[in-house]
Amino acid sequence: MDHKSKSRREFLGNAAGLGLLGTLGAGYLLSSCNSQRERYRIPVPADIAPDGPLLKAGLVGCGGRGTGAAVNFLNAGPNLQVTALGDIFDERIERCRISLKEQRGVDIPDENCFTGFDAYKGVIDSGVDVVILATPPHFRPAQFEAAVQARKHTFIEKPCAVDPVGARSVMASGKMAESAGLTVVSGTQFRHGRDFIETFGKVKNGAIGNLISGNALRLGGKLWHRNRQPEWCDMETMLHDWVNWTWLSGDHIAEQFVHQIDILNWFFEKFPSEAIAFGGRHRRPTGDQYDFISVDYTFDDRRKYQGMHRQIDGCHNTSQVTIFGTKGYTNCQNSIYDYDHNLIWEYQYLTDEAGQPNRRLPVTMTDQSHINLVTAIRTNNPVNEAHTMASSSLVAIMGRESAYTGQLVTWEDMMNSSLRLGPSEYRMGPVDIKAEPPIPGTPSA
Repeated sequence: MDHKSKSRREFLGNAAGLGLLGTLGAGYLLSSCNSQRERYRIPVPADIAPDGPLLKAGLVGCGGRGTGAAVNFLNAGPNLQVTALGDIFDERIERCRISLKEQRGVDIPDENCFTGFDAYKGVIDSGVDVVILATPPHFRPAQFEAAVQARKHTFIEKPCAVDPVGARSVMASGKMAESAGLTVVSGTQFRHGRDFIETFGKVKNGAIGNLISGNALRLGGKLWHRNRQPEWCDMETMLHDWVNWTWLSGDHIAEQFVHQIDILNWFFEKFPSEAIAFGGRHRRPTGDQYDFISVDYTFDDRRKYQGMHRQIDGCHNTSQVTIFGTKGYTNCQNSIYDYDHNLIWEYQYLTDEAGQPNRRLPVTMTDQSHINLVTAIRTNNPVNEAHTMASSSLVAIMGRESAYTGQLVTWEDMMNSSLRLGPSEYRMGPVDIKAEPPIPGTPSA
């Protein structure tokens, strides 16, 4: 259904739910699974995945992030190959093939390159063991479901969906993957950063006391945009400019700020139960989404965190996450302070030739994600990040919908909503979605 053709008031009042609410429960993943204070053993990630039988990966979505993810997979350990590529556009596949050849000496034959909206089916059926999903987020739920049904391990980029229907689909597919013993790793990469992992362990073991509240900022310039070319139809224009269209990207709160949301959810070990937000659009040159959003999130126990995200050139930029506890506060990455602003712990990074910390990790977070993926497969200890990724994506969508409508939006609204963004049919040609951002407080918002 077209995002604009469905009343957002109707969305907020819809209780159809598709039956999933009864299966998962309205409080699914809202509360921590471990409420007792126990001594948490901080895991030590492997520097490289163990050797084992050949693992072949297929990449769906051959843009810059997809090509980078393919390289991350090849960096993860020995006996790994990328053997298939899929994308809507031929030119993206060719750029990816050239990049993989230059960086890693990978040759991918023509018969293993698939184009079009159904390219993911060809990749999945090409004999791969792992599917890497890096298409625009709108397409990921259906592609993830197909990969799980084919019994493929999956790396799925963030966010996993742009609407409640898609997020719930990923939750359901994640449960199927778990039952099948498949490993699912997501692009919420900070959970794989060694500095973040150690800081989380310190906080979980009481370094800042009981958690009270949090705050996150991701303030920067616009990412990029593509102006329409004379030979492009509506669909091609949107696909080339996908990061600026809500039905394709989820708006920047989902496509980018989901990282900060996921960090806060991870440290609190909960997901918010409601959101109230505002936002708007000043200078975004294409698409239909906002360029700033501010959200106040509330947990079911009434603790809160607040998040602000902006993509406007020429402004002051910063990116930070802070969590406050009864004894101190942390930036969630590498330092903990008391309320006299004394440093009480910091992560020990590698040092440069002069013996100074350079904030480099032994392994990048993006490589570490794939090391953990391959390690889980080869040691037969499956990991499954589908639920946390889908829930953080849904929290981002909850904030976006509050900003778009001007209404308080709850987790139950998300779990019951039938809102699905985008056209009902994928084909090159006209698309009945206009470059008109939502206006909160109006019947059509």
